[in-house]
Amino acid sequence: MDFLELAKARYSVRKFSQQQVEPDKLDRILEAGRLAPTAANAQPQRILVLNSEASLRKLKTCTTYHFNAPLVLLIGYDTTASWKRPYDNNDSGYVDASIVTTHIMLEAANLGLGSTWVGHFDPAVIRKTFALPPSIVPVALLPIGYPDKASVPNPNHDKRYEKDKTIFYNTFAASE
Repeated sequence: MDFLELAKARYSVRKFSQQQVEPDKLDRILEAGRLAPTAANAQPQRILVLNSEASLRKLKTCTTYHFNAPLVLLIGYDTTASWKRPYDNNDSGYVDASIVTTHIMLEAANLGLGSTWVGHFDPAVIRKTFALPPSIVPVALLPIGYPDKASVPNPNHDKRYEKDKTIFYNTFAASE
């Protein structure tokens, strides 16, 4: 599929079938994340695969936004590995993990799977529940699976601002 067609067609799935994601598809999804660019190629992303009944049950104590997906990826970064900008020590890890998450979402869609980016969780609860080391910062939960037959895009899915509201050439001027 053409990339722009894939980007337009992909939507946040909030109702999944219980069909399991095949191991080869999971491998391809994880490979897409592994190949994602990161600042200074530091590769600080850390991905926890939650696909057992026990781990998915634990996840449900952390957020209501799990959508009963048969697979959830917890994507974060390791602060001991992420690149820090020398001018202000800004940590690139959050951006790196976000790029990884985007690559994973798009590969999932490419494989006929659905996903939705979940940021609504308490990082401290996630850390404690999954015994994350202190250097790991959770960024996103990504429920993944086959969309339920009743799954449809949000009514606002296709609504986008005109380009002149978000794109500027040579000078930055906020839209009125």
